[in-house]
Amino acid sequence: MPQKNNHTAGYDPLTDRPPGYDPNEAPALPTASEPLVPAGRHQLDLRSPFIRIITTIVTVAMILGVVLLFKNLFLPQNLAKEPQTYSAVELPTVPPNLQFSGGSVSSDILTSVGIPRLAQLHTIIPERPRTDIVQYTVQEGDTVFGIAEKFGLKPETILWGNYYTLLDNPSFLQPGQLLTILPINGIYHRWNAGDGLNGVAYFFSVTPEDIVNYPLNHLSMETIGDLSHPNIAPGTMLVIPNGKRSFVTWSAPRITRDDPGVAKVLGPGFCGTVTDGPVGVEAFIWPTNNHFLSGFDYSPQTNHFGIDLDGETGDPIYAVDNGVVVYSGWNDWGYGNMVVLDHGNGWQTLYAHLSQVNVACGDWVYQGSVIGLMGSTGRSSGSHLHFEMMNDSSGKVNPFAYLP
Repeated sequence: MPQKNNHTAGYDPLTDRPPGYDPNEAPALPTASEPLVPAGRHQLDLRSPFIRIITTIVTVAMILGVVLLFKNLFLPQNLAKEPQTYSAVELPTVPPNLQFSGGSVSSDILTSVGIPRLAQLHTIIPERPRTDIVQYTVQEGDTVFGIAEKFGLKPETILWGNYYTLLDNPSFLQPGQLLTILPINGIYHRWNAGDGLNGVAYFFSVTPEDIVNYPLNHLSMETIGDLSHPNIAPGTMLVIPNGKRSFVTWSAPRITRDDPGVAKVLGPGFCGTVTDGPVGVEAFIWPTNNHFLSGFDYSPQTNHFGIDLDGETGDPIYAVDNGVVVYSGWNDWGYGNMVVLDHGNGWQTLYAHLSQVNVACGDWVYQGSVIGLMGSTGRSSGSHLHFEMMNDSSGKVNPFAYLP
């Protein structure tokens, strides 16, 4: 079929053949190093200098565009505005005299040096340990415990510092008495002729050096000489720092119906021979109508082994259990009129400061019998009953533990 002339007639790529086309000759394929370029187009060489310059300019333009976009979107709009002017604001004035809890401060001081540290008008000074011996006059209502607490001491120190006034008995405390108050817990000892420093120190559970080196004693190892016969004048009062000893008790010992004469040292109320009598049932009743204290409680710490029960002079005093009277009458050691009962089962009870004694030595008494009347005889500061209980196995016990 004859070919159409491309110049004289329209060219149809589907039916017309390009000039010089040989159907028997296969077209050559491009090699790997040759770029695929469509027929009729020129290859673009990216390595040319002109192309690189154009690419750089376009890239820089795009970056600048992004920067301008972020600036308009996110930066404050008022940065470009003219700066504003500000006027000074007057500060609050300081009052002429500023009041504080500790006083007032002048405004001149505040404006010149700021806020100062104020001096307190009532400065609290911590208490320093007392280093001297003081005298204290007993007031109405004072107790050994109260006085000890007032001076920061143990109750026994009040007794041990005033043995020749109180005789180790807190019941002997009376208004108007002048007591010696030590600066430290311990004992105030009167030196006796023949005392040895080793023996005194051992008796009070301290060392000789404790006594010699205590400042208030004004002693030295160089001047006292032999410890067995120290150069200390009889009658010298020495502080035994942190010393301790057993109390001297003037209360009734164990007085049995078999040997009541052991109480002879207590006074004229002791009994001679006592015959046998009723035995207690060990179920005790109260010795008074009132069941509360009017004075001292049971306190071995202060050598008070009984309780002081409240009442009025003349109130009845009852036997707390069956028994026999083994002491009836006056006691020379501060208890005044006193009755002691032996209950025959290892128990003994004591009733002191009575205004009247209603029983005699050897009398048989039964639980609830009136053995006397309440009073304030002997060393007593008011009407009350001093009541003690003693057991053969436990010694002097707290009556509150056995009364109903």
